[in-house]
Amino acid sequence: MTTLSPRPIFSRQRVFAAAAILPLALGLAACKKADNATSSTPTVAAPTTPPPGKQWSDVIVPTAEGGLVMGNPAAPVKLVEYGSLSCPHCAKLAQDGMEKIVGTYVKSGKVSYEFRSFAIHPQDVPLTVLVRCAPTEASFGLIEQLFMNYDAVEKRSEAGFPKAQEAQKLPKNQQLPLIADALGYTEFFSARGLSVETQKKCLADTAAATKVAKEAEDISNKGIESTPTVFINGNKVGSTEWTDIDKALQAAGAV
Repeated sequence: MTTLSPRPIFSRQRVFAAAAILPLALGLAACKKADNATSSTPTVAAPTTPPPGKQWSDVIVPTAEGGLVMGNPAAPVKLVEYGSLSCPHCAKLAQDGMEKIVGTYVKSGKVSYEFRSFAIHPQDVPLTVLVRCAPTEASFGLIEQLFMNYDAVEKRSEAGFPKAQEAQKLPKNQQLPLIADALGYTEFFSARGLSVETQKKCLADTAAATKVAKEAEDISNKGIESTPTVFINGNKVGSTEWTDIDKALQAAGAV
Protein backbone atom coordinates (compact mmCIF):
# COMPACT_ATOMS: atom_id res chain seq x y z
CA MET A 1 0.00 0.00 0.00
CA THR A 2 1.27 3.44 -0.83
CA THR A 3 1.52 6.16 1.79
CA LEU A 4 -1.04 8.31 0.03
CA SER A 5 -4.14 9.10 2.03
CA PRO A 6 -7.66 9.21 0.58
CA ARG A 7 -8.93 12.75 0.19
CA PRO A 8 -11.93 14.03 2.21
CA ILE A 9 -14.17 14.18 -0.87
CA PHE A 10 -14.42 10.37 -0.90
CA SER A 11 -16.48 10.17 2.27
CA ARG A 12 -18.62 13.18 1.35
CA GLN A 13 -19.35 11.93 -2.15
CA ARG A 14 -20.19 8.52 -0.72
CA VAL A 15 -23.11 10.18 1.08
CA PHE A 16 -24.72 11.90 -1.91
CA ALA A 17 -23.99 9.37 -4.63
CA ALA A 18 -24.91 6.30 -2.65
CA ALA A 19 -28.26 7.84 -1.80
CA ALA A 20 -28.78 8.97 -5.37
CA ILE A 21 -27.92 5.98 -7.50
CA LEU A 22 -26.52 2.93 -5.80
CA PRO A 23 -27.81 -0.27 -4.22
CA LEU A 24 -24.14 -0.54 -3.26
CA ALA A 25 -24.03 -1.59 0.39
CA LEU A 26 -20.40 -2.62 0.29
CA GLY A 27 -19.25 -0.85 3.43
CA LEU A 28 -15.76 -0.48 1.96
CA ALA A 29 -13.18 2.01 3.16
CA ALA A 30 -11.35 4.00 0.50
CA CYS A 31 -8.67 1.78 -1.07
CA LYS A 32 -8.91 -0.58 1.91
CA LYS A 33 -6.52 -3.53 1.86
CA ALA A 34 -8.02 -7.00 1.45
CA ASP A 35 -6.87 -10.29 2.90
CA ASN A 36 -8.79 -12.97 0.97
CA ALA A 37 -8.89 -12.28 -2.78
CA THR A 38 -9.39 -14.75 -5.58
CA SER A 39 -9.22 -14.78 -9.35
CA SER A 40 -10.17 -17.24 -12.03
CA THR A 41 -7.79 -15.84 -14.65
CA PRO A 42 -6.44 -18.74 -16.73
CA THR A 43 -2.95 -19.22 -18.11
CA VAL A 44 -2.98 -19.88 -21.87
CA ALA A 45 -0.74 -20.47 -24.86
CA ALA A 46 2.22 -18.55 -26.26
CA PRO A 47 1.93 -15.23 -28.11
CA THR A 48 0.66 -15.05 -31.66
CA THR A 49 0.98 -12.28 -34.25
CA PRO A 50 -1.09 -9.10 -33.69
CA PRO A 51 -3.76 -8.20 -36.26
CA PRO A 52 -2.43 -6.59 -39.48
CA GLY A 53 -1.53 -2.93 -38.99
CA LYS A 54 -1.89 -3.09 -35.21
CA GLN A 55 0.28 -3.53 -32.15
CA TRP A 56 -0.91 -5.65 -29.26
CA SER A 57 -1.54 -2.46 -27.27
CA ASP A 58 -4.17 -1.52 -29.88
CA VAL A 59 -6.17 -4.69 -29.21
CA ILE A 60 -8.77 -4.03 -26.48
CA VAL A 61 -11.69 -6.33 -25.76
CA PRO A 62 -14.44 -6.09 -23.12
CA THR A 63 -15.01 -9.12 -20.89
CA ALA A 64 -18.12 -10.70 -19.42
CA GLU A 65 -17.02 -9.55 -15.94
CA GLY A 66 -17.12 -5.92 -17.04
CA GLY A 67 -13.37 -5.68 -17.52
CA LEU A 68 -11.29 -4.47 -20.44
CA VAL A 69 -8.40 -6.59 -21.71
CA MET A 70 -5.54 -5.00 -23.62
CA GLY A 71 -3.12 -7.12 -25.58
CA ASN A 72 -2.60 -10.61 -26.89
CA PRO A 73 -5.50 -12.86 -25.78
CA ALA A 74 -3.05 -15.78 -25.85
CA ALA A 75 -0.39 -14.02 -23.77
CA PRO A 76 1.25 -16.43 -21.33
CA VAL A 77 1.33 -13.75 -18.60
CA LYS A 78 -2.04 -12.33 -17.59
CA LEU A 79 -2.15 -9.22 -15.43
CA VAL A 80 -5.52 -8.40 -13.87
CA GLU A 81 -6.10 -5.25 -11.85
CA TYR A 82 -9.19 -4.51 -9.78
CA GLY A 83 -9.09 -0.73 -9.63
CA SER A 84 -11.17 2.25 -8.56
CA LEU A 85 -11.16 5.17 -10.98
CA SER A 86 -11.14 7.62 -8.07
CA CYS A 87 -8.53 5.87 -5.92
CA PRO A 88 -5.20 7.64 -5.31
CA HIS A 89 -3.37 4.33 -4.91
CA CYS A 90 -4.56 3.17 -8.34
CA ALA A 91 -3.51 6.50 -9.83
CA LYS A 92 -0.06 6.15 -8.26
CA LEU A 93 0.32 2.64 -9.66
CA ALA A 94 -0.64 3.87 -13.13
CA GLN A 95 1.68 6.84 -12.94
CA ASP A 96 4.57 4.60 -11.94
CA GLY A 97 3.91 1.56 -14.10
CA MET A 98 1.49 2.15 -16.98
CA GLU A 99 4.17 3.19 -19.45
CA LYS A 100 6.15 -0.01 -18.97
CA ILE A 101 3.10 -2.27 -18.75
CA VAL A 102 1.79 -1.03 -22.09
CA GLY A 103 4.94 0.07 -23.89
CA THR A 104 7.08 -2.94 -23.04
CA TYR A 105 5.10 -5.87 -21.70
CA VAL A 106 1.80 -5.65 -23.59
CA LYS A 107 3.44 -4.64 -26.87
CA SER A 108 5.73 -7.66 -26.64
CA GLY A 109 2.73 -9.99 -26.80
CA LYS A 110 3.87 -11.76 -23.65
CA VAL A 111 1.50 -9.93 -21.28
CA SER A 112 -2.19 -9.07 -21.44
CA TYR A 113 -3.54 -6.43 -19.08
CA GLU A 114 -7.11 -6.50 -17.82
CA PHE A 115 -8.60 -3.61 -15.85
CA ARG A 116 -11.75 -4.36 -13.86
CA SER A 117 -13.46 -1.29 -12.48
CA PHE A 118 -14.34 -1.77 -8.81
CA ALA A 119 -16.74 0.95 -7.66
CA ILE A 120 -15.70 1.26 -4.03
CA HIS A 121 -16.47 4.99 -4.13
CA PRO A 122 -19.80 6.28 -5.47
CA GLN A 123 -18.07 8.63 -7.90
CA ASP A 124 -16.62 5.52 -9.56
CA VAL A 125 -20.08 4.81 -10.96
CA PRO A 126 -20.38 7.83 -13.31
CA LEU A 127 -16.68 7.53 -14.14
CA THR A 128 -17.06 3.87 -15.13
CA VAL A 129 -20.23 4.55 -17.11
CA LEU A 130 -18.43 7.29 -19.05
CA VAL A 131 -15.38 5.14 -19.79
CA ARG A 132 -17.69 2.44 -21.13
CA CYS A 133 -19.64 5.01 -23.09
CA ALA A 134 -16.59 5.66 -25.28
CA PRO A 135 -15.61 3.37 -28.16
CA THR A 136 -13.84 0.29 -26.79
CA GLU A 137 -10.56 1.19 -28.49
CA ALA A 138 -10.51 4.50 -26.58
CA SER A 139 -11.39 3.07 -23.18
CA PHE A 140 -7.93 2.33 -21.83
CA GLY A 141 -6.73 5.74 -22.93
CA LEU A 142 -9.47 7.37 -20.86
CA ILE A 143 -8.61 5.29 -17.81
CA GLU A 144 -4.98 6.30 -18.20
CA GLN A 145 -5.95 9.97 -18.58
CA LEU A 146 -8.02 9.86 -15.39
CA PHE A 147 -5.11 8.44 -13.43
CA MET A 148 -2.43 10.69 -14.94
CA ASN A 149 -4.58 13.76 -14.17
CA TYR A 150 -5.78 12.47 -10.82
CA ASP A 151 -5.06 15.54 -8.67
CA ALA A 152 -6.65 17.99 -11.11
CA VAL A 153 -9.73 15.80 -11.57
CA GLU A 154 -10.25 15.48 -7.84
CA LYS A 155 -9.70 19.17 -7.14
CA ARG A 156 -12.31 20.06 -9.75
CA SER A 157 -14.79 17.49 -8.44
CA GLU A 158 -14.46 18.75 -4.88
CA ALA A 159 -15.37 22.26 -6.01
CA GLY A 160 -18.61 20.94 -7.50
CA PHE A 161 -19.75 18.93 -4.50
CA PRO A 162 -22.56 21.29 -3.36
CA LYS A 163 -24.20 21.18 -6.81
CA ALA A 164 -23.82 17.41 -6.92
CA GLN A 165 -25.70 17.16 -3.64
CA GLU A 166 -28.59 19.11 -5.14
CA ALA A 167 -28.90 16.58 -7.94
CA GLN A 168 -30.20 14.01 -5.43
CA LYS A 169 -33.55 15.76 -5.44
CA LEU A 170 -34.18 14.98 -9.11
CA PRO A 171 -35.61 11.83 -10.74
CA LYS A 172 -33.11 8.97 -10.93
CA ASN A 173 -32.47 9.24 -14.67
CA GLN A 174 -31.57 12.93 -14.31
CA GLN A 175 -29.21 12.61 -11.38
CA LEU A 176 -26.04 11.15 -12.92
CA PRO A 177 -25.81 13.62 -15.84
CA LEU A 178 -26.03 16.54 -13.41
CA ILE A 179 -23.63 14.94 -10.93
CA ALA A 180 -21.13 14.47 -13.77
CA ASP A 181 -21.56 18.11 -14.77
CA ALA A 182 -21.10 19.33 -11.21
CA LEU A 183 -17.98 17.25 -10.58
CA GLY A 184 -16.34 18.27 -13.84
CA TYR A 185 -16.52 14.85 -15.46
CA THR A 186 -18.54 16.05 -18.45
CA GLU A 187 -15.91 18.66 -19.20
CA PHE A 188 -13.06 16.18 -18.73
CA PHE A 189 -14.46 13.55 -21.08
CA SER A 190 -15.69 16.01 -23.71
CA ALA A 191 -12.15 17.41 -23.92
CA ARG A 192 -11.06 13.88 -24.81
CA GLY A 193 -13.49 13.26 -27.63
CA LEU A 194 -16.67 12.04 -25.94
CA SER A 195 -19.49 14.40 -26.87
CA VAL A 196 -21.66 15.93 -24.17
CA GLU A 197 -24.76 14.55 -25.86
CA THR A 198 -23.34 11.02 -25.83
CA GLN A 199 -22.30 11.33 -22.20
CA LYS A 200 -25.72 12.50 -21.07
CA LYS A 201 -27.42 9.66 -22.91
CA CYS A 202 -25.16 7.07 -21.27
CA LEU A 203 -25.49 8.60 -17.81
CA ALA A 204 -29.29 8.76 -18.06
CA ASP A 205 -29.36 4.99 -18.53
CA THR A 206 -29.94 3.88 -14.95
CA ALA A 207 -29.36 0.25 -15.96
CA ALA A 208 -25.73 1.09 -16.75
CA ALA A 209 -25.18 2.49 -13.25
CA THR A 210 -26.92 -0.50 -11.68
CA LYS A 211 -24.66 -2.84 -13.65
CA VAL A 212 -21.55 -1.10 -12.30
CA ALA A 213 -22.87 -1.40 -8.75
CA LYS A 214 -23.75 -5.08 -9.21
CA GLU A 215 -20.26 -5.80 -10.54
CA ALA A 216 -18.81 -4.13 -7.47
CA GLU A 217 -20.92 -6.35 -5.23
CA ASP A 218 -19.75 -9.42 -7.15
CA ILE A 219 -16.11 -8.38 -6.78
CA SER A 220 -16.58 -7.76 -3.07
CA ASN A 221 -18.20 -11.18 -2.69
CA LYS A 222 -14.96 -12.71 -4.00
CA GLY A 223 -13.21 -11.27 -0.96
CA ILE A 224 -11.59 -8.37 -2.78
CA GLU A 225 -11.88 -5.22 -0.69
CA SER A 226 -8.99 -3.03 -1.79
CA THR A 227 -7.87 -1.12 -4.83
CA PRO A 228 -5.66 -1.76 -6.54
CA THR A 229 -5.71 -5.52 -6.13
CA VAL A 230 -3.47 -7.17 -8.72
CA PHE A 231 -3.29 -10.76 -9.94
CA ILE A 232 -0.70 -12.33 -12.23
CA ASN A 233 -1.81 -15.61 -13.76
CA GLY A 234 -4.40 -15.98 -11.04
CA ASN A 235 -2.00 -15.35 -8.17
CA LYS A 236 -2.52 -12.29 -6.03
CA VAL A 237 0.44 -9.93 -5.78
CA GLY A 238 0.80 -8.96 -2.15
CA SER A 239 1.77 -5.38 -2.89
CA THR A 240 0.40 -2.32 -4.66
CA GLU A 241 3.85 -0.87 -5.36
CA TRP A 242 4.89 -0.89 -9.01
CA THR A 243 8.42 -2.09 -8.25
CA ASP A 244 7.02 -5.23 -6.59
CA ILE A 245 4.46 -5.84 -9.35
CA ASP A 246 7.17 -5.39 -11.98
CA LYS A 247 9.33 -8.02 -10.27
CA ALA A 248 6.36 -10.40 -10.15
CA LEU A 249 5.71 -9.85 -13.86
CA GLN A 250 9.31 -10.58 -14.70
CA ALA A 251 9.30 -13.71 -12.53
CA ALA A 252 6.18 -14.90 -14.39
CA GLY A 253 7.95 -14.58 -17.75
CA ALA A 254 7.13 -11.06 -18.93
CA VAL A 255 10.70 -10.65 -20.20
